[in-house]
Amino acid sequence: MAALDSHSMRVFRGLPNAESRRPCALTIGNFDGVHRGHRALLEQLSAAAKRLRVETAVMTFEPHPREYFAQLAGDESRAPRRIANLRDKLQALADCGVDRVIVEHFNASFAAQPAERFIEEILVDGLHVKWLIVGDDFRFGAKRTGDLAMLQAAGQQFGFEVVALPTVTHDATRISSSAVRAALFEGDFDRTRELLGHPYAISGHVQHGRKLGRTIGFPTLNLKIAHRRPALSGIFVVQVHGLAEHPLPAVASLGVRPTVEDNGRVLLEVHLFDFSGDCYGKLLRVEFLKKLRDEEKYDDLQTLTQAIDNDARNARAFFAEQITA
Repeated sequence: MAALDSHSMRVFRGLPNAESRRPCALTIGNFDGVHRGHRALLEQLSAAAKRLRVETAVMTFEPHPREYFAQLAGDESRAPRRIANLRDKLQALADCGVDRVIVEHFNASFAAQPAERFIEEILVDGLHVKWLIVGDDFRFGAKRTGDLAMLQAAGQQFGFEVVALPTVTHDATRISSSAVRAALFEGDFDRTRELLGHPYAISGHVQHGRKLGRTIGFPTLNLKIAHRRPALSGIFVVQVHGLAEHPLPAVASLGVRPTVEDNGRVLLEVHLFDFSGDCYGKLLRVEFLKKLRDEEKYDDLQTLTQAIDNDARNARAFFAEQITA
């Protein structure tokens, strides 16, 4: 994973080692998207850490617990659509000034862990938590038996303070990952920006693909999407950061490419306008500006090529309007 340039944040896989077992102010959650509600929570976390003179720590999970249980049940449709990949989540947490992140692998063993053991072995012995903030609906432990009241009782027993973050709203609407997913699903990027507090983007390293785009006149940069259910899919107007001093205009497809593949693998393909150069291996950030249409399956490559050509024309027209506006 690329260095988190904005902050010297340390990332631990699973229960951290002795280096990180210093007292901390902690929060726990999935942090998918790191939206404005998350940021309000992290601001409180930072303030408490400064007051107590300890580091800030975030515990998060991979995969998302609901994703794990959906796979266990054999019904992936029950898994939440993912807003952010792990790289983007960690970068957002680093941008918020978090000192360390513990990425817990959510598996059968972790899911079966009694709530009491989670408190004693992970929070107290493993992390030396001194201050803890969670959402007011936070549940944990096997069969979700742990709740805020149990944490508060444990805090009195083991000597750490527990704070509940009330629901954060914007224009009378609850800010949540579900609200962000709904906005992305609708292709409403203005609403998404309001909820996140910043434009929506996906980052990744450029990988070698099948080179089909070259043969039909639309070479693409390919970014692999690790999760099978991204929060959005379709054809989009985008701009690409990381190749020049300014963002570059492009059109992108995010989906499973039903015309050329049937393996269900999700890929982000980006066709840059008026650009040439070797991009393989470079870390790019693709910012989404407008949805053009849903992904479709075409009968042949000629029809697909015509559709891509039309998408490119519409994207170029979008950028031309921005210049004259």
